[in-house]
Amino acid sequence: MDAATGVKNSMTDRTMAGHPFQRYRMALSVGIVILLAALGFVALDHLLQEVHLHQVRAAWHALPTTGLLAAAALTAISYLTLTLYDVSALRAIGRPLPYRTAALASFTSYTLSHNLGLSLLTGGSARYRIYTAAGLSLSDIARVVTIASATFWSGVFVLAGAMLVWRPQMMAIGALAGSTDLLRGLGIALLLAIAGLAVWAGRRGRTIRLRGWSVPVPPATGILAQIGIGTMDIAAASAALFVLVPGIGLDQWPAFFIGYTLAIIAVLITHVPGGIGVFEAVMLAALPGTGRPELVAALLAYRLIYYIAPLLLAVAIVLFQAGSRWHRPIARTLGGMRVVASGLAPMMMAALVFLGGAVLLVSGSLPTVPGRAATLSTLLPLPFTEISHLAGSLVGAALLILSSGLYRRLDGAFWLTRLLLIAGAAFSLLKGLDYEEAVVMLLIAGALQWTRPAFYRQTHLLAEAFSPGWLATVAVMVGLSIWIGFFAYKHVDYQNDLWWQFARRGDASRFLRASFAVAILLAGVAFLRLFRPAAPVRQDINAAIGPSEAAMALAQRTDANLALTGDKRFLLSATGQSFLMYQIRGHSWIVMGDPVGAESEWSDLLWTFREQVDAAQGRLLLYQISAAALPLAIELGLQITKYGEEAHVPLDRFTLDGPDAKPLRYAERRATREGATFDIVPAEKLAGVMDELADISAHWLAAKRHREKGFSVGRFDPAYMAHFDCAVVRVQGRIVAFANIWKTQDRSELSVDLMRHRDDMPYGTMDFLFVHLMQWGQAQGYGWFNLGMAPLSGLEARRLAPLWSRLGAMLYQHGNALYGFEGLRAYKEKFSPEWDARFVAGPQGLTFARTLIDLQALVGSGGG
Repeated sequence: MDAATGVKNSMTDRTMAGHPFQRYRMALSVGIVILLAALGFVALDHLLQEVHLHQVRAAWHALPTTGLLAAAALTAISYLTLTLYDVSALRAIGRPLPYRTAALASFTSYTLSHNLGLSLLTGGSARYRIYTAAGLSLSDIARVVTIASATFWSGVFVLAGAMLVWRPQMMAIGALAGSTDLLRGLGIALLLAIAGLAVWAGRRGRTIRLRGWSVPVPPATGILAQIGIGTMDIAAASAALFVLVPGIGLDQWPAFFIGYTLAIIAVLITHVPGGIGVFEAVMLAALPGTGRPELVAALLAYRLIYYIAPLLLAVAIVLFQAGSRWHRPIARTLGGMRVVASGLAPMMMAALVFLGGAVLLVSGSLPTVPGRAATLSTLLPLPFTEISHLAGSLVGAALLILSSGLYRRLDGAFWLTRLLLIAGAAFSLLKGLDYEEAVVMLLIAGALQWTRPAFYRQTHLLAEAFSPGWLATVAVMVGLSIWIGFFAYKHVDYQNDLWWQFARRGDASRFLRASFAVAILLAGVAFLRLFRPAAPVRQDINAAIGPSEAAMALAQRTDANLALTGDKRFLLSATGQSFLMYQIRGHSWIVMGDPVGAESEWSDLLWTFREQVDAAQGRLLLYQISAAALPLAIELGLQITKYGEEAHVPLDRFTLDGPDAKPLRYAERRATREGATFDIVPAEKLAGVMDELADISAHWLAAKRHREKGFSVGRFDPAYMAHFDCAVVRVQGRIVAFANIWKTQDRSELSVDLMRHRDDMPYGTMDFLFVHLMQWGQAQGYGWFNLGMAPLSGLEARRLAPLWSRLGAMLYQHGNALYGFEGLRAYKEKFSPEWDARFVAGPQGLTFARTLIDLQALVGSGGG
């Protein structure tokens, strides 16, 4: 239906970084949204003044099965057409993706935005998560959003113009009576505007540029295709409601469609979540000749078929994909949609739990089914019914609150939500034998349990701010439940003693008490959040804190030893089983490598760090992370860029035999003939040769015209060197080359850091050192030898590759005079390694480049 709703929600929070004025403006916007929703409920109350609940129920039961099936079929057509919005937009910007990727992005994004509007989805939408995982930049996603929005509105304008030209007299009512020529002229103007756009685009298309940002306009044929897509979508979406309205003929279609279009525009202008109340009020006003109870029943059925059913299908798809991903190794699924689905699962579960809370709230506002009330009276005493009714509504409100915690992946929100869903099922049965609600609660609880691995953060439930959009959605939902209650009991005369009436048929009294309790609960949560004391700065942010020995013992990568260089800060987990190392340069907070230690704690550690970076208004960069940390970087909303590839030699297969090892055999034998010998100097004996090593290091730096670097590499410092054993090559008792040895305690990996030598060393000395060190590692039972990075290696230079990838590939191929990128990889290839990609994850757009400049300055300055 309203593609623009999903389009607008896709980018909201990421384009408005935390400037104070922006926060105040958003708070004001939320207040306006709540006010407009309230006005919508007032308009509904006026329009339904003569309509009663029993009439709506009768009209609901009278809905024809054929109409319901036709509405379902038209809904399927509309959502299938919606997927083409993104497909055509991706082709227009020159970044086509597989249909399943575009379809998943489109379907999940639109189902969420249709139902929630200004919703729980602050910090990134479904479309953002999927497309960033597929390699699109923020600017690419913005172009997709813009083109999809234009496709939607082109369909609206074409159909609206056609209706005005075809039957203007159907719209000439009220103030427009006698204005058929004016209406027809408006329709012609709309059609000419769309035709003019196609003519302006021409055969080759154009580009619209605004303040340095550009969006391509497809050629005329592409525009016509997009018009067809938009027209089919809006026609199917509106027809899904049209077939549900009884007693309406095809001759009324033009007036109906114009009313439907006005309802969509009203929803988009007001930003009321899901258009609740606003859409219904406009449709009721636009069709004055249709029976009000029948139209209300049709609108309710439309909500279920066009809004709720697709959301449930989207949840099922995401949960199936995510569940299968969690039961397989990440290496086998990293390239597929299951990793993306695992990132969407908390978002979809938040929407599903929010829906469950809404069901309980609305149920608490409606009368008990008479037959069930009579049965219940014979089974339970009245106090049990009263308490269950009140508790059911409170559980519903609590689920609305907890859905925000689920979106943020909070472990506590998972456990409490699961408990409340089970309690909600029990209260549904005890308050009115509402077994349908009980089944819904239990199904949601089952889906939540299926996604258990997605909820791992152990942050306090109230420790993070509730987003303004989420607060608006909760407020509108509570307002809707209260309005439904007053509509259901409009026949009951209000008296003060209604609050204190306890009776089997006292549904109105129970509704008043439950609504008051819900309001108190939500006000209490808001009070606690607003007046909660600010959390103190964690002590482990202090630069004096060192790496955890427990985490170092668990490390499976040798670059964990960079924690010992003395130029980093550390953030430790609460258990001390993991930490991350970082440094601050300017406004950039740069993390070196993957977190070290227990992988189960990585997510909470990175989220905590990101929150601290955000609080300091800094820029977050994850440098040289592995594939194991990629899903976490995606969840953090960072732009992922391949940095290069790291060489790993499997020591159990390393050998000097065979034709591939001929260069190594030659170098090793020649160095041996010239008197080279290999030795390992233990760390405790390194002081005896430290002066000799320092002399070699100083001469090496001078010969290379280098100075010591830092952060991502070690530097020659006696205190740092004293931590490690050292591999040395001697000729006639004199050290000519050395490398300090990095090891993991579990012997999974072996590597070196500093590698320095004298100018007069024999030919092949460094090959000699590596060969003997690898053979030593074999004998000691190490699994892999890490030869380190080949920066920019493996980057694609294809036309559709990201700009950074193309620039990096060009520098790799033509920048040997600056660094020798290809030569470095060729040298490491002699050892027949396996190559693993390494990535950089940082902020979007030009900010990413600024952060890389800070990184270069940090490394070049020695890490300080």
